[in-house]
Amino acid sequence: MQEHTHPTSFVGTKVPDMELEAFHADNTIKINPSNYKGKWSILFFYPADFTFVCPTELEDMAAMYDTFQELNTEILSVSTDTVFVHKAWYDNSEAIAKIKFPMVADPTGKLCKALATYIPEEGLSLRATFIVDPEGIIKAYEMHDNSIGRNAKELLRKLQAAQFVEQNGDKVCPANWQPGAETLTPGLDLVGKI
Repeated sequence: MQEHTHPTSFVGTKVPDMELEAFHADNTIKINPSNYKGKWSILFFYPADFTFVCPTELEDMAAMYDTFQELNTEILSVSTDTVFVHKAWYDNSEAIAKIKFPMVADPTGKLCKALATYIPEEGLSLRATFIVDPEGIIKAYEMHDNSIGRNAKELLRKLQAAQFVEQNGDKVCPANWQPGAETLTPGLDLVGKI
């Protein structure tokens, strides 16, 4: 088993600076995850194209893409497939044809290795999600077994909480927080509760 950087070390660090190819709007483009200054981004790692759980997740993200865009956020899906495999999947799957966000190709696992999502025995990525702020700083992440699909609505809630905290530095979001709900002010909200 390969040694990985402990994932908690990623929170508060800069997203890797590297150029990769991506399939986007029926073209091959160059993408650098660190080039989204002034905009939030979500790196959405998944194991592989033409699989079972992955299209359900990507279709879920595609359905909410406009909502993420309204929150000044770009989605970058990432797998170890090439741009040619991304295009073939896009051309042959009704679910994947709904995607409007860039599908990043990481065939050498360069980005996956940098963020410790890479499974060397398989040449694939774990399911992992990184929320990156407009300064390129990783604010939150999740990483888990490839048999467990993610939920775009829960990811949206985490993004909204991260954006709220960034805009209201003296406030924090409690469990199950939703936009418009009450928040906490560290120090003040403990008075009288001890």
